[in-house]
Amino acid sequence: MIQKISHLGIAVNCLEEALPLYTEALGLKVEEIETVPEQKVRVAMLTVGESRIELLESTDPEGPLGKYLAKKGEGIHHLALEVDDIDAALGQLIARGVPLIDNVPRKGAAGSRMAFLHPRGSKILIELVEHQK
Repeated sequence: MIQKISHLGIAVNCLEEALPLYTEALGLKVEEIETVPEQKVRVAMLTVGESRIELLESTDPEGPLGKYLAKKGEGIHHLALEVDDIDAALGQLIARGVPLIDNVPRKGAAGSRMAFLHPRGSKILIELVEHQK
């Protein structure tokens, strides 16, 4: 089911203010910057080996990330695990009684399909992500 760690999501107030640490100080390269209207976020993906760091900026203070930032501030938001078949993975998790936020996948960055497990079961927000083939 799980292929690898896809990315680590980090909530930031402003991409432009956060990026220099990652690009200039750490020498990482920005793979892409994209707005995902369905999630009300703007994301910057930075490559680290075969994984990525995803910096997330809210585009709407009333959206899920906007509310998260208002309540908890900047920092680690989620751990994303890559799966080859998100529908099958969600079916297995539902059958095992794992609490989910998303019972069906939604659209993510770069045309991916994604779904979140509820942190009450995993103690951290976990995203399952199926990348475009």
